Amino acid sequence: MNILDDLEWRGLIADCTDFPELKKRLSAGAITLYCGFDPTADSLHVGHLVPLLCLRRFQNAGHIPIAVAGGATGSVGDPSGKFAERSLLTKEQISANVESVKPQLARLLDFRVTPNTARLVDNAEWTDGVSFIGFLRDIGKHFTVNQMVAKESVRSRMEDREVGISFTEFSYMLLQAFDFYVLARDQECELQIGGSDQWGNITMGIELTRKKLSRGVFGLTLPLITKADGTKFGKTESGTVWLDPKKTSPYRFYQFWLNADDRDVIRYLKFFTFLGRDEIEALSAQHTADPGKRVAHRALAQTLTELIHGTAAMQEAIRASEILFSGATLEGLSEETFNELVGEVPTRSLTAPLADAGLPVIEAFVAAGLCPSKGQGRKDLEGGGLYLNNHRLTEVGRMVTSADLLFGKHLLLRKGRKNYVVLSVPNP
Repeated sequence: MNILDDLEWRGLIADCTDFPELKKRLSAGAITLYCGFDPTADSLHVGHLVPLLCLRRFQNAGHIPIAVAGGATGSVGDPSGKFAERSLLTKEQISANVESVKPQLARLLDFRVTPNTARLVDNAEWTDGVSFIGFLRDIGKHFTVNQMVAKESVRSRMEDREVGISFTEFSYMLLQAFDFYVLARDQECELQIGGSDQWGNITMGIELTRKKLSRGVFGLTLPLITKADGTKFGKTESGTVWLDPKKTSPYRFYQFWLNADDRDVIRYLKFFTFLGRDEIEALSAQHTADPGKRVAHRALAQTLTELIHGTAAMQEAIRASEILFSGATLEGLSEETFNELVGEVPTRSLTAPLADAGLPVIEAFVAAGLCPSKGQGRKDLEGGGLYLNNHRLTEVGRMVTSADLLFGKHLLLRKGRKNYVVLSVPNP
């Protein structure tokens, strides 16, 4: 299957400058393509995944991907899709962000020595040495203000009289056009990909390359991802879903995909995974037959978590989910992952350390607020409804001792199937 056929089936093509000609060129042999990522933060987020994974799809098909870290463009700020001007970052902030983002790019693209090894470049390399006057003479002269104002990213901001657009952001498209020209000139790059909001910037680069090099190149945009319920993709109640595990833990990353809307899950499997057509169609059939089994959701969450965070982190995230939702045992669970669980359930604290003889287990459930009284607690335990660290309790006289403490300070109490409380115990 031609790479474009696969992208079409996945719903990943928003627009293309010359689809038949690009398809013909891709069939003729390997092509070099690029996508840029401005380092506006010290981590990429899930909104960056579609273009990043698209670069990898091209690489898997034998083509040569270039990831451009925008050390130069990031210092200006892309107005596309923005209703107000970004806060400008310092050169030091941008450099630090680029260094933080590089390992994430390396995780998704293959930089090993192969015939089509991926490349990672920073557009500051070819921009920092260019003078302002030189840029205006050599690049700016090829575009009219009329062309630039006609671009949606500029026009929409100019129509907002209160916000407007600064000359800095107005010039952004020239910098991105310069990138395409330089990569075409120096690295034989023939294709730029990006989100659909990048269409105007991409076509500017195609125009500049044609004028400067008398050479035809291509542009391909990918759809901006939306959610079926109308909320913004990549956002949760706790904020942006980042690729950096320090900003979004593997467990929360896993939960983000596991909790995808039933109407979105098959689309997301196409957009965000490398599963083949037969596999996705099989998952789609299972999802249609019984959405409650969440087979497609688990496949999505496991595949993405393993891709971004590795197998061990994916397995740990699955275990954490099984602890909360399936009553799995806690043996072998790391403290880091347990701390993620603490944020998912109510937490209470005992007022005093455990006595040497321990604490009657019924009193622990009363202190946690899971049982209104000791009498009710005894009835719940005798009915098989109380659990300590996900082990069912059978003895009314059971004492909770320091040996029961998780990581020396916590108890995980459960009543019924899903009523959890983490009871924290102060040190003696």
